[in-house]
Amino acid sequence: MVGLLDLVQKTMTTPHPLDRYLELVRPTLTRRSMRAQITHVRRSAVGSVTLTLEPARQWSGHVAGQYVQIGVVIDGVRHTRCYSPVNAAGRRDRHIELTVKAHPHGLVSNYLHENAIPGMVVDLEPAAGVFHLPDPRPERIVLISGGSGITPVLSMLRTLVNEGYRGRILFLHYNRSPEWVPHRQELEAIAMQHGNVRIEFRYPETVRDLGAANPPGAKRRANQAERDARFGYDELEALAPWFPSAQTYLCGPPGLMAAVRTVYEAEQLGDRLHSEEFTLTAAAVDPADAEGEVTFSGSGVVTENTGVSLLEQAESAGLSPEYGCRMGICFTCTAVKRSGCTRNLRTGELDSDPDQSIQICINAPVGDVDIAI
Repeated sequence: MVGLLDLVQKTMTTPHPLDRYLELVRPTLTRRSMRAQITHVRRSAVGSVTLTLEPARQWSGHVAGQYVQIGVVIDGVRHTRCYSPVNAAGRRDRHIELTVKAHPHGLVSNYLHENAIPGMVVDLEPAAGVFHLPDPRPERIVLISGGSGITPVLSMLRTLVNEGYRGRILFLHYNRSPEWVPHRQELEAIAMQHGNVRIEFRYPETVRDLGAANPPGAKRRANQAERDARFGYDELEALAPWFPSAQTYLCGPPGLMAAVRTVYEAEQLGDRLHSEEFTLTAAAVDPADAEGEVTFSGSGVVTENTGVSLLEQAESAGLSPEYGCRMGICFTCTAVKRSGCTRNLRTGELDSDPDQSIQICINAPVGDVDIAI
């Protein structure tokens, strides 16, 4: 069958590949790549948009907590980003639900927030990632998130509810204010309908704003309330005194991630904490401390090392390497380092072995480096 299709492609569809003609029949119908069509767009929470996608037949589903990579064309250039589905795993209609937060400097997230409409077609990669619920399920589960980090843990919660999970669940989410929490009404309904699920929201910034607008006495009380609204051992102990025996899943901004890790490490519970990062946190590099040159040998370009990631340096040099998440999750930006030493911006680990595949979004050169781009 494949041979016949190849023959048809060569003899009947020149000069265009077969996929170009299949697109005329249906935008998501392709032989090689996978695509999805947006069927519904909902903007129910401040700063985010929820998209329902109908994927092509190649879509095999996701495990709750995993991410997918989607691609959109903006001003003629294809850009890819990673987002975690918020729907439960095993959805019968096979549709995918994504909630995308519009970040201040997010090219793709802002584009989708402002321009996504039913009928739009996006590129789609299979679900991936190791941040997901184990099988069999733990007897107790803590889900902690902040901001856009709600997406993978919401998929976990929805999946557990659909399965009729009977263990204890704490769902603890931090955000600016109630209006910024996507799917808040559904979460409140889940808490009402399932006695084993506790849903808690915390809004430190809202409390701080209220204190700033009130008299000094009220401001002191607001400052105390703000401290109470931040994550800490006492907060977790009050909400889920059983947390030491639970498996905990964490996704959120760097400050929240660090606070949770501090508690779990102090309690020697590091093996029970599982996390996913949606932002790259790396120590700032002083350009004056950067040495050597970066050779992009696949393009014949040589630049002075500025100390930032190889992806950023390639883009500054006018190159356009493939990338996806820009935070070391999706491996789209993998390239071969032919020689030189690089530093992993997430771990600080140095690697001087030649001919190694590295992720250029999270690796920076230390001295002279030759990268095959």
